[in-house]
Amino acid sequence: RALRVLAASTRRPAFWLLAGVFAVCGASTNGLLWNHFTPAAHDHGIPATSASALLAVVGVCNVAGTVAAGRLTDRVDARRVLAACLGLRALTLVALPLLWSPSVGVPLVAFAVLFGLLDVATVPPTLALCRVHFGSDGVVVFGWVNAAHQLGAGTMAHLGGLTRDLTGSYDPVWVGAGALCAGAAVLAVVVRGDREER
Repeated sequence: RALRVLAASTRRPAFWLLAGVFAVCGASTNGLLWNHFTPAAHDHGIPATSASALLAVVGVCNVAGTVAAGRLTDRVDARRVLAACLGLRALTLVALPLLWSPSVGVPLVAFAVLFGLLDVATVPPTLALCRVHFGSDGVVVFGWVNAAHQLGAGTMAHLGGLTRDLTGSYDPVWVGAGALCAGAAVLAVVVRGDREER
């Protein structure tokens, strides 16, 4: 069934839009933040234990953000929820290079909280959009869209390290990922409603 659903869904623009958006999601979270935040913090004099504590804050806030996004997705157009999450994530990533300091202060803690609230919050609206566009096959389609998430993560994990090696800084990666998230936010709005597409 998985391959049959993939073959059918790839004929629909909604699949490619959702896969592209979720690839950017994976690139900016699993690929970038979870792989490169601690080394980037080390570059700015922050001990690995302190950087890991900030990542723990991100992880704890994931729970609240995902639950809130799920409840919001039940009440608001899922496209708007997804676009808002990605747009705010773009702002946090672009701001991060300005927040680094040798010690962990309020700005970095605020970043960790906000990014944590937004991190996995993209899942409920994406899953809802898969269900809207693909009906009973929506869960299977989400599995394939999630594969795009992992491809984005793997690509960014490599490119992030490569950029750091070539430039000596992670700053271009944070800003680039922010730009990708801003573009993905626009794509999220472009995903048309089920009736419009058909």
